[in-house]
Amino acid sequence: MWAPSTKVGRTGATATTVTEAAVALADEHGLEALTMRAVAERVGVGAMTLYGYVPGKSELLELMLDAVAGTTYEVGARPGDQDGWQGALRHIAERNYSHALAHGWSVEVPPGRPILGPGVCLKYEAELTPLDGIGLSDEAMDHVVSTVVNMATGAARWQLGLDRVRAASQLSDDRWWALSQPVLAAVMEGLQLPISTRVGNSIASAGDPHASLVAGVELLIAGLGSRPGPGL
Repeated sequence: MWAPSTKVGRTGATATTVTEAAVALADEHGLEALTMRAVAERVGVGAMTLYGYVPGKSELLELMLDAVAGTTYEVGARPGDQDGWQGALRHIAERNYSHALAHGWSVEVPPGRPILGPGVCLKYEAELTPLDGIGLSDEAMDHVVSTVVNMATGAARWQLGLDRVRAASQLSDDRWWALSQPVLAAVMEGLQLPISTRVGNSIASAGDPHASLVAGVELLIAGLGSRPGPGL
């Protein structure tokens, strides 16, 4: 499936153009709009013809995820261009966060086995490179990259969810809290929740996914920096 696309149909379609059309469709209308028929219409071929380029929807999703992964650092700086491994981890977090927001459907795909396409592999190589030689084992390097990427995609999923709820409710966060607090106070009356009440009052909002991501990455950097080893 990952072999270079050389088969060109009478319409000029290839596996690459099919994948690009599917990504554009999902970017515009979400994962729920992604059907083989809809992709075929966008490519300009019949639905059955599409199966000559892609075996099925699950394979198409893998091609799409690999394609967008390969563009994470396509424009601008790469992780290895940053100031030290600390800057690299911050860069990895920011790029994965913004990339997930740009391709919101990508964080809705249920997780499964790793996708081992060229785009994913090149992205992984770029993210591992600044961690090589700083005193981490290979396993630890993988764990650090996976943690940062998962934090970033989780924050993006949270932000996208907030955006949907805000649009559907037509309520600002302040108004939502004003309506929710009396109900919450009545339901929680008598419960001893001193710590969560204090922390919740200090935040007093629906949350800030990006701020949580930044704070989490900084805590991870601080923890790694306290470990003995070359470069740390």
